[in-house]
Amino acid sequence: MPNIGPAELLVVLLVALVVFGPRKLPELGKSLGNGLREFRKSTQGLRDDLNVIAPSPTVQAPTAAAVATAASVAAVPAAQPAAAHAVTATLAPDSGAHRA
Repeated sequence: MPNIGPAELLVVLLVALVVFGPRKLPELGKSLGNGLREFRKSTQGLRDDLNVIAPSPTVQAPTAAAVATAASVAAVPAAQPAAAHAVTATLAPDSGAHRA
């Protein structure tokens, strides 16, 4: 997106002055500022509501049962490649008989 430089800003302000007139321009600026301020307050309130800090769980040392479970789970993936190979070997290429 292109940056707005001083020349572009001057053109926008000049067009706004011509369209709204010198008497309405300060009122429009004030109402725009109030609207932006209110929007920022509401979004900050929403951010504060969403950023509720949850209590952090305490870290405990692993028990003997957890270590034994982890060891048994670690042994399972060694058997999986053979099973995956058997599944891929049973899948034959499509003959195209079911296509319309």
